[in-house]
Amino acid sequence: MAQLCAATDLPVNADFESGFADAPEAVAANVALAVQTGIAGLSIEDRRMDGGGLYDLSLAVERIRASRAAINASGEDVILVARTEGLLTDATQVSAAIDRLVAFADAGADCLYAPGLQRREDIAAMVKAVTPRPLNVLMYGPGHSVSELADLGVRRISIGGTLARVAWGAMLKVAEEIKNGSFDGLAGAASGKVLNGIFGSFAGPER
Repeated sequence: MAQLCAATDLPVNADFESGFADAPEAVAANVALAVQTGIAGLSIEDRRMDGGGLYDLSLAVERIRASRAAINASGEDVILVARTEGLLTDATQVSAAIDRLVAFADAGADCLYAPGLQRREDIAAMVKAVTPRPLNVLMYGPGHSVSELADLGVRRISIGGTLARVAWGAMLKVAEEIKNGSFDGLAGAASGKVLNGIFGSFAGPER
C-alpha cells in the first residue's frame, strides 16, 4: 500500500477486508499499520475470517469501534468505511443490513457500505437510515446512472474489480473471434500512443 500511495497524488482507499484478524484489538493494530502507509481511507467488513458468514453484530460493532480508535490515535485524517457483506449472499436481507450499518455509524464509521444493494427503494431506505453519514453503492453492472444515484442521496460510488472484468471480457471475446478466423475485434484496441501517454505520466527518475 505504501508503494501505491507514493506513486500517485490521488487519495488511495484500501480494501482492508476483515481487518486480517478477528479480535477487535488485533484489527486495531492492523489498522494502525495501514494508516502509516499514507492511505486516505480503508474499509472493514463484517465477514468472518474463516468464511463462516458474518460476525455477530456485537463483535462486528466492537471491531469498527476499535478501528475508529486506532485511526483517532494516529492523528491522521483517514476515512473509515464500514461494510456489511450480508446482501452478497441474501439480497432480501436489506433490513438486517440497514441495522448493521446504523450500528456501525454509531460506532464511528465515516461512510457506510453494503455491496449487493440494487433496488432504488432499498438504496433510498439505506441512505435515509444512515444520514448524515454518506452511503457507498457498488455498481458492478449496468443499472442506475451516476445522476440517479445522486438523486437518491448516494454520495460515494465504487465499481470494485468491474473494469478489469470488462477488459477480460473483451479479451476473451476477441480471442474467440480470432480462433474462428476473424481479426475484426482488434479494431477496438486503444492505440499505443494513448497508452504510452497514460503510463508515461507515471514514469520518471523519482519513481
